[in-house]
Amino acid sequence: MTNFIPIFPLGIVVYPGEQLNLHIFEPRYKQLIKECFETKKPFGIPPVIDNKINETGTLVKVIEITTEYDDGKMDVKTEGLEVFSTLELINQLPEKLYSGAIVNYPANIETGNRVLMQTIVIAIRELHKLLKINKDFKKPDEELWSYDVAHHAGLSLTEEYELLQLMHELQRQEYLKRHLKKVIPVIAEMETLKERVQLNGHFKNLKGLDSL
Repeated sequence: MTNFIPIFPLGIVVYPGEQLNLHIFEPRYKQLIKECFETKKPFGIPPVIDNKINETGTLVKVIEITTEYDDGKMDVKTEGLEVFSTLELINQLPEKLYSGAIVNYPANIETGNRVLMQTIVIAIRELHKLLKINKDFKKPDEELWSYDVAHHAGLSLTEEYELLQLMHELQRQEYLKRHLKKVIPVIAEMETLKERVQLNGHFKNLKGLDSL
């Protein structure tokens, strides 16, 4: 399917199913959000990376305008729906402040390997333990898939975008698995180094060899 959507380029990656809170203050996006909320139509968030609007993005719906301030600024709740691919950007629209795009929706296979997913979740919890942070996935472990945990895996913005471009859950799982396999040993070594540095300069209890 191909259609036109309003777009709200942002320096973030949004995944399908993700709950996203936005603070809206620019006039063009205040207009966009109000129109989408009133007409119950979705809009697109294409990630901006290195000042470039990328082709792959996520269709998003406005769930609620939680706060509307006197100056027109808004706090809104949104939810990611599905991944789109941009065919054409339309920078100027009649009587609109915002831009739009002609997009289509690539087939996205969301069935993956449950055992592999459990391995990924365990690895992410190990990463969090090393980093001394506590994250809530908001779902039971057996219901988690790649989109649910991607923001918790320590990916860079570019890596998050690369994952968004993968249209098969198994590919996304393998991407996360490779990333975690690479990053966890580095973090673990940094923790060991940190402990060694902290010990330096302190009195140490050392036991000598009895034979000396």
